[in-house]
Amino acid sequence: MLIGCEKMSQKLYRSILLIVAFCLTLVICFHFFVKIYIPNNYKIFVGEEKSIGYNVPLQAEIKGDIKGVLQINSEPVPQDRIAVNLNKSFTVRSEETGKFNVQIKLLGLLPIKKVQVEVINPNNYIPVGEMVGVTVSTDGILVLGTGNLIDPDGKKVSPSKDILYSGDYIKKINNKKIATKEELIEQINASKGKEVLIELERKDEMIDVKIKPSKTSVADEYKLGVWVRDDTQGIGTLTYVNLEKNNFGALGHGITDVDTQQLMELSGGTLVTSLITNITKGQDGTPGEIAGVIIESEENTIALVNKNDKNGIFGSLTKQGKEEYTRNEVISLGFKYDIQIGKALIRSNVSGEIKDYEILIEKVFLNDEANKGMIIKVVDTELLNLTNGIIQGMSGSPIIQGDKLIGAVTHVFVQDSTKGYGTFIENMILEEY
Repeated sequence: MLIGCEKMSQKLYRSILLIVAFCLTLVICFHFFVKIYIPNNYKIFVGEEKSIGYNVPLQAEIKGDIKGVLQINSEPVPQDRIAVNLNKSFTVRSEETGKFNVQIKLLGLLPIKKVQVEVINPNNYIPVGEMVGVTVSTDGILVLGTGNLIDPDGKKVSPSKDILYSGDYIKKINNKKIATKEELIEQINASKGKEVLIELERKDEMIDVKIKPSKTSVADEYKLGVWVRDDTQGIGTLTYVNLEKNNFGALGHGITDVDTQQLMELSGGTLVTSLITNITKGQDGTPGEIAGVIIESEENTIALVNKNDKNGIFGSLTKQGKEEYTRNEVISLGFKYDIQIGKALIRSNVSGEIKDYEILIEKVFLNDEANKGMIIKVVDTELLNLTNGIIQGMSGSPIIQGDKLIGAVTHVFVQDSTKGYGTFIENMILEEY
């Protein structure tokens, strides 16, 4: 009898362990789901009806000053706290700017994540369309590749081979922060050929490596045998400014390194006025381009760059930049669901003065979150005569439809310069915050 009871107890114990293990597994799975698919911060525009739903047994408890301001499924929220089932789709809408907090709970009981939602005013934006000089510095020294050196004995050596790789960012040498190529050279020469400790970032991971610089045939010169870059320049288009928030968005796509093809990590940069000196028309198979002079001076600095993202570059206006656009017209934003197939405008100063040119929006990809959300075609005779369509340097040119800023030009079709891609303006706006 005792043995039978022991067996029953063991079965019960195993059953309880299985249930506990299952529950823990479920919690862990939902934790990772929430971490990956639900952002820490959520942005919506005033007047925008946002549809949300994840088809999972999660509950969102919304708290804040939302009574009579926030609408759930087109119904005003009656108090400052409401619970919503994430297993079913629902809509959120607010007619006022503000912030509120959302607590995500598993089965309505176990808190697993907090999300902050911000409602943004879409009516403070000025489409610009001006080509500007862009100068940016990397956050650390970008490694382009490694190569051979000739040592004093005439032998080929490669100190950094299989240690440093294209795309690495050198942050420190012997615990000293490195920001420029000149500082890198100084530290390597100071080593006198002794092994140096290099702190670098590789694919978002910080690692330490050791390299022994090689002496060259030049007196007192030591090198790592590595190609590097610490800054870059170019010409692009300023898409919009927001004078209320004193910020800007430009390009419609991020700045990538020409050699590594990676999105560059920036420590900062500037937008300055530029002067167009030559236009090369686009031809089938060969993109056209704009050549110009970047006028670098304090009085010509329009803005400071502090973010480089797949959707563009962003930052703050200088005093000169704010004064420059004070008289420009503010227009509303148009969301991707507002966009219609058909006529629209792009704004550019490619001719030397800012003008609107007619285009056709041929396709809209509503589910596309990248910077190729629509296909556009230039039909304006003046612009076609000037450039043959879209050319390099026009990235960031604002797209306007029905007196609303709806997007920006991002890419040209290499085989047809009259066509290109555009990004939705909300992709850029939401990267500001």
